[in-house]
Amino acid sequence: MAYRRMTRIFVESDLAPGASVQVTAGQAHYLLSVMRMKRGDALAIFNGRDGEFDARIAEAGLRVCTLELVARRRPQRGEGDLWLCFAPVKRARIDFLVEKATELGVSELRPVVTARTVVSRLNLGRLRANMIEAAEQSERLTVPVLRAPMKLAALLDDWGSGRRLVFCDETGQSPPIAEALKDVAGAAGGVLIGPEGGFADSELDLLRRLPFVCAVGLGPRVLRADTAALAALAVVQAMIGDWSAARSR
Repeated sequence: MAYRRMTRIFVESDLAPGASVQVTAGQAHYLLSVMRMKRGDALAIFNGRDGEFDARIAEAGLRVCTLELVARRRPQRGEGDLWLCFAPVKRARIDFLVEKATELGVSELRPVVTARTVVSRLNLGRLRANMIEAAEQSERLTVPVLRAPMKLAALLDDWGSGRRLVFCDETGQSPPIAEALKDVAGAAGGVLIGPEGGFADSELDLLRRLPFVCAVGLGPRVLRADTAALAALAVVQAMIGDWSAARSR
């Protein structure tokens, strides 16, 4: 039988068989006006805690849409523990970055302020909305955690010594990422990407001294920060991440 993609939405409410959930006005507009769904139509719903449920539209009004939960479709399960630490970039690129990082299985996104970071303000609400939409589309059972921006020194001071940090070194002095990851035992822990202007020399010196940092190169070409982040995440997930697991349906 061919696989059919079902409409999915994320909610904050607790989920259980037989429960009713009233969605937000924006979700009601999406289901009823954009997707042209009506009373009795089926969809999937998840909250990042209770698994995914089959649901049906029980009430469809002008601004109100209530769902009735039928049965658990998939139980909640872990989705890895990979963080992306990145220097903020401009709006269009950061929207793309958080969307694709969500699809690639990142569990936390941590904006990092470096010496050459240009973007100083982030709309965390808009970024989270992008992450939710990506989680719905990619059939994730969770939405990544989005942290408030913090300085690079503070990030490294708080980093657990048993947690590996894959540092994407743009200077060309580190081994290729596939070669470097062969020596990494267990999960990566995190990936660190610098700003468009690169890390300052003092930051590079600090990173290279830390025992939990694994410096890697990303090839012969100069990559934009968002491209570098997604390229590194894909290699990490393929080599030591969760890409060995099959997609559940």
